[in-house]
Amino acid sequence: MKEETFQDYYYNQVCFSTRDHPYSKDPKHVWVISRYKDSWLLTKHPSRGVEFPGGKVENGEHPDEAAVREVYEETGGVVEHLYYIGQYKVAGKAETVVKNVYYAEVATLEKKSSYHETEGPKLLTELPSSIRKNKKYSFIMKDNVLPLSMKEIYIRFFAGSESEIEKEQEL
Repeated sequence: MKEETFQDYYYNQVCFSTRDHPYSKDPKHVWVISRYKDSWLLTKHPSRGVEFPGGKVENGEHPDEAAVREVYEETGGVVEHLYYIGQYKVAGKAETVVKNVYYAEVATLEKKSSYHETEGPKLLTELPSSIRKNKKYSFIMKDNVLPLSMKEIYIRFFAGSESEIEKEQEL
């Protein structure tokens, strides 16, 4: 898959690609699909709901560093391996946002007194097939970026079978 265009939860145009930084060499946002042991590592944002960690790249910070930092701040997860999966661009009404998507393998979870704007880690052995309709999940989880990213992750890291890939596309 090189590039797909679709609408997000708020009907903004989204372009997603697994190519190397097709929309910006210097993206200002990251989103990290994280795995700890045999579970997916998510966080719960108090207003948006359950989502994978992510956020803004700080001044002077490389997006890879931001990805590792965001996972730690929002879940206590210490990233062992980080892999670039792709990039997406959202043409919103007020601005255009470009995010790098990563896959992170987390070595340990540290208990923290604060999880930086979230309610801390949430572990799931499987992602539910009804995320798009489930009000517990953030809007960030409800467009095609998640299933397209999961498809790429299964192909690259789990030697995904066709049934696993089809299941992820149902998200």
